Amino acid sequence: MDRSLPAMSENTEPLLEEPPVAGNEIDTLVGSLERQRRTLAWKCAGLDAAGLRLTAAASKISLGGLLKHLALVEDDVLSQKLLGREPAPPWDTVDWDADPDWEWSSAAGDTPEQLMALWQDTATRSRANVRQALTEGGVGHLAAFTNSRGQSPSLRRLLIDLIEEYARHVGHADLIRESVDGLVGEDPPR
Repeated sequence: MDRSLPAMSENTEPLLEEPPVAGNEIDTLVGSLERQRRTLAWKCAGLDAAGLRLTAAASKISLGGLLKHLALVEDDVLSQKLLGREPAPPWDTVDWDADPDWEWSSAAGDTPEQLMALWQDTATRSRANVRQALTEGGVGHLAAFTNSRGQSPSLRRLLIDLIEEYARHVGHADLIRESVDGLVGEDPPR
């Protein structure tokens, strides 16, 4: 068993409820990301299409849009930037110049099952990509991506960026889900 990652079940879902209190670097980073993923899944679970389309106040952000956006971000960060892979479907056929917010606008036409499957499949692929990068170089593994200053971020930095992205949007999910049916809370029930 690879001790650098939390134990995983057969469906690739981590078995830890939350990040370790005093774990090593990778257990803490991946555990934090997994906690954000679990919270997003909980906030979006069990809703019909109308529930996933609902927005809060003047914002156009919906839970369905969040699922699709975070799937895009996962693919961009942990497939394209980290490993230099081409965009996965459906991102590979989008005309981003014509609709730079395509993931947000198109989510309203997707079923809850499609949105959840897209996000879950992308997160599963991302977990495998993190394992690969860890095997190849640990948290210091440099990404295939190079920024405009000629720098390649480490896996460590990409994980921190992804945790930050999830944390921002899980806050949105809290507000939206509460407005849908009153569900509140910090962590999904066990």
